[in-house]
Amino acid sequence: MSTSVERKSTGLRIFSAAFITIWLIVAAFPFFWTLWGSFKVELDFFSIADWTNALTGARTQVVYGTPFTGAGYYGAWVQEEFWRAVMNTAIVCIFVVCTSLTIGTLGGYALSRSGFRYTFWLLLIALIFRALPPITLVSGYLEPFFAYNVWGILPTTIIVLVAINQPFTLWMLHSFFENIPKDLDESAKVDGCTQFQAFRHVIIPVMWPGVITTGLFSFLLAYNDFAVTTLLLSKENQTMIPKIASFLGTTQTEGNVMFAVAAVVSATAPLFILVMFFQRQIVSGLTAGAVKG
Repeated sequence: MSTSVERKSTGLRIFSAAFITIWLIVAAFPFFWTLWGSFKVELDFFSIADWTNALTGARTQVVYGTPFTGAGYYGAWVQEEFWRAVMNTAIVCIFVVCTSLTIGTLGGYALSRSGFRYTFWLLLIALIFRALPPITLVSGYLEPFFAYNVWGILPTTIIVLVAINQPFTLWMLHSFFENIPKDLDESAKVDGCTQFQAFRHVIIPVMWPGVITTGLFSFLLAYNDFAVTTLLLSKENQTMIPKIASFLGTTQTEGNVMFAVAAVVSATAPLFILVMFFQRQIVSGLTAGAVKG
């Protein structure tokens, strides 16, 4: 009996390992294929006559004397100054994450410890605003932005992204705070702490997984946003995603497509590193938010 159970357990482990391996290969294939193609010329990577040219780099060999070339990265980063878009994205993401987490932690903690009935309605209203398409909210404010000469700059975009992201951040952090026993606050107060000191020295250390998880989602919102940043930023202040789209333009001249491909790889690689680095905090944070403690 035990032998058959062990065989079933071994077979299940093998099946699970094989399934996960295949799933990872399928999920990661688009990125690695794009990474491989970013070192080719356009006629190889988008070859219609023979798809194997994307593997061998036949046309790249003719043009550059080698099956690989960094021309796409040079054109994107140096010729088209993609590095400016990277800096703008970093500025936007840092300020959006810091502002959203600051307001979200204070607001979420206050709402979770509030005994008033309007707490639920405030969260519900926030959720309704989050459900609205951002483009409909932003388009109505374009005229005042132009009138007060605040269109096209990073601070305006940061404020708008924080406003759009704040309801989600508030909801998420509120759920984390709800799972922390209120006895911790009371114990800290008994030891002489004020409400804010209890929040800072007792609650926040327990909340770090949730804060990191929420911060990552806020970062992804600002990092991947296209609609808002395209509407509100001038050409000189573009972030990475609108900048990638601008490489194509209205006419797809040869070479510009590979600038876009190289820029896509440059924009995607940090996300892989970020998720791998914070994977434990993300899992523990999501688990803490899902389990009532």
